[in-house]
Amino acid sequence: MSAVAARVADPLDKISPRNFNRLSAHIYDQAGIKMPASKQTMLEGRLRRRVRATGVADLNSYCDLLFDHDRVGAEALHLLNAVTTNKTDFFREPRYFDYLRQSILPALKTQGHRRIRAWSAACSTGAEPYTMAMVFDDFAERQGGPDYGVLATDLDTEVLETARRGVYPADMLDPVPAAMRDRYVMRPLQRGRGDVRIVPALRSAVGFARLNLMDARYPVGDPMDIIFCRNVLIYFDKPTQEKVVSRLCDQLRPGGWLLLGHSESIAGMDLPVKQVSNTVFQRN
Repeated sequence: MSAVAARVADPLDKISPRNFNRLSAHIYDQAGIKMPASKQTMLEGRLRRRVRATGVADLNSYCDLLFDHDRVGAEALHLLNAVTTNKTDFFREPRYFDYLRQSILPALKTQGHRRIRAWSAACSTGAEPYTMAMVFDDFAERQGGPDYGVLATDLDTEVLETARRGVYPADMLDPVPAAMRDRYVMRPLQRGRGDVRIVPALRSAVGFARLNLMDARYPVGDPMDIIFCRNVLIYFDKPTQEKVVSRLCDQLRPGGWLLLGHSESIAGMDLPVKQVSNTVFQRN
């Protein structure tokens, strides 16, 4: 192990209070993510890879590179990739997909929609939008439509690359119902490989793009019928939460649905939606 790598791995390598304040302010400004002092150890752990990649001696040298040598622009994507949390699962919190299948899709079918526009607004490595596509496709197969398309966005460019490939450890697909696994998941031809891939037809129905929810506007095209934005608001303070949800509502067509995470609340916010189920809202 080199001397630099040894220093990077040293648990005594800490970010100074000044540099932690600079980093947390930059992360909040760029991504809306609050980084309290209790998260310092987590932040240090995540940035050590960037210390190695940039070739500097330690965490404080990395901060100096960012802020004192004007490298924050060139390093911005890598820094935000390092600090974002990317927990995701197929059919995570299944009741949302039950509601989608049992309430939202039949309503859209009854209303005569020929094509559904849906958005996974924090898609991570792709499990959520591919789950959405499985539910849409299965419903369309059983009911003779409607057609569908899913936009999937995230701040982190690295997870988006994983999502585009659609390759996952086989056990990650365990929550997918067996009939859907048979239809939408390809097993490797090579014996002993532990990964699987989403079938091409489903991958082609999901488009991936980078989008920062801190942006003043969301260039996602025509209004959406359904927006999933789950377990993201918990990382924002209340004013940021309200700005983000308001912008999401702007992208919903009248009567469209917004689905938030189970622990996220928009109580007290002035928004053009009504609650129709637990953390499920419909545009007025």
